[in-house]
Amino acid sequence: MNPIRHHFATKLGLCVLLAGLSGCATGPRQWIANGFKVGPNYGQPPAPVASQWIDHQDPRVESVPADYSYWWVVFNDPVLDNLVRQASEQNLPLKIAAMRIVEARAQLGVAKGSLFPQQQQAIGGYSRSQLSNTSFPFGEFTLPKIAFDTWTAGFDAAWELDFWGRFRREIESADANLSAQIENHDDVLVMLQAEVAATYIQIRTLEDRLALARRNVELQQNTLRISTARYEEGHVGKLDVKQAESIVGATESLIPMLETAHRQAQNRLCTLLGMPPADIRAMLGDPGRIPAAPPTVAVGIPADLICRRPDIRRAERQAAAQCAQIGVAESELYPHIAIRGTIAFESQYLDQLFMTDSLMGSVGPGFRWNILNYGRILNNVDLQDARFRQLVLQYQETVLRANEEVEGAITAFLHEQVREKFLEASTRATAEAVDLAGMQYKEGLIDFQRVLDSERALVLQQDALAESRGKVALNLVAVYKALGGGWRTRLNPNGQLEPIPPELADEEPTDDVEKSANAEPVAEK
Repeated sequence: MNPIRHHFATKLGLCVLLAGLSGCATGPRQWIANGFKVGPNYGQPPAPVASQWIDHQDPRVESVPADYSYWWVVFNDPVLDNLVRQASEQNLPLKIAAMRIVEARAQLGVAKGSLFPQQQQAIGGYSRSQLSNTSFPFGEFTLPKIAFDTWTAGFDAAWELDFWGRFRREIESADANLSAQIENHDDVLVMLQAEVAATYIQIRTLEDRLALARRNVELQQNTLRISTARYEEGHVGKLDVKQAESIVGATESLIPMLETAHRQAQNRLCTLLGMPPADIRAMLGDPGRIPAAPPTVAVGIPADLICRRPDIRRAERQAAAQCAQIGVAESELYPHIAIRGTIAFESQYLDQLFMTDSLMGSVGPGFRWNILNYGRILNNVDLQDARFRQLVLQYQETVLRANEEVEGAITAFLHEQVREKFLEASTRATAEAVDLAGMQYKEGLIDFQRVLDSERALVLQQDALAESRGKVALNLVAVYKALGGGWRTRLNPNGQLEPIPPELADEEPTDDVEKSANAEPVAEK
């Protein structure tokens, strides 16, 4: 073998090997990991939060930390517990959110792969060439061979070095996007749990209102029988009978309306459970009481929302992902430096292709610099920066709205409790008035109008009381939803209800990192 060719082949092989296998922990990859990165370094944006809740002095509001992982157990309703568990396992939007995590994790893997040689491929080919014997100006000179074959087989590699941190910024962005998708999953879980609980409470409230409407129909039908008997005896006119029939019909008309709302609530619950609308009375059991809410609620302090609510953490991670994109755009201002290498065998004859003398190759550095595109590159940097600032403002707006949602839910919960107590007293008094009016009408002491007014008032008061009891429970659900309760169930594999989704099994809980409202500058150079 030609010693010069042998020396060239040895050096070429070593160069290509270094370029293609540069993943050694002590090699060029370590320099890349510790190298320079263009673009701003991200810091968590400051967020405006109140120091205390407006109603923090109310004894029913406890400004102490609490575990909201399984907040719905405060209603002490096994049916509700089972429904939340089934929804957490079967709900389709929740599964979609989990698959977005899988997608984001794959995108992160793609971004990490950019640190290695970006192009590694086997090459090979065959060509048949025919040269023209009349196209060369050599007079009568004739080429010795004007037709020949070419066989080629080998490897080609290209590795762009991450001098300016472009690939590392892309990894930062993909990593933050993965975290944002995890937070999105948790946010969907929080909303799902709250919606299942709210729908179940609405079903129980409608069942209670239906039972009251049917009891009132029976009461009014009994009054109709009394008025009919007194009319037949000649003690009263036919007007009393017709008025009694009118109020019975009015109360009966409430029942189809309530039954329609009850069926629609069941259908909505089926969708949340990931199943087509069906008769789920066996799942719900016999009509039960409206879940009773405890009189107090632990809400912590407003600053806890920043690390508790998944939608806030998602907004913050989206801003972090976009901040890294500024560095990616800024890296285009600098040259792309790469090492390219090819090692292959080339021969005219296939049986000589893999002989030592058939070895050929090339290796060497190169660069590409878009020096005429600076206007577009600079505008792209401004574009990415503008998007980042929008996401920062969106994050701050999310914190404000979260604070507003909690305050609104707390005040609704507290004031509905007061309204419920007033309605309880009013309903008791109205029920007693109906009994007294019925007895006095039988004895002829009062006219029928007093009876009608009392029964109408009883229907309205009992329905309003049932609705108010449901609203107390619904407002408590709204409080827990606004506080961001429930998503921690996925972190507890031995929990009561929900296993860890396989898409999240390897993820660390993101809220364990303390996040202060007074963070470092947003985009620090």
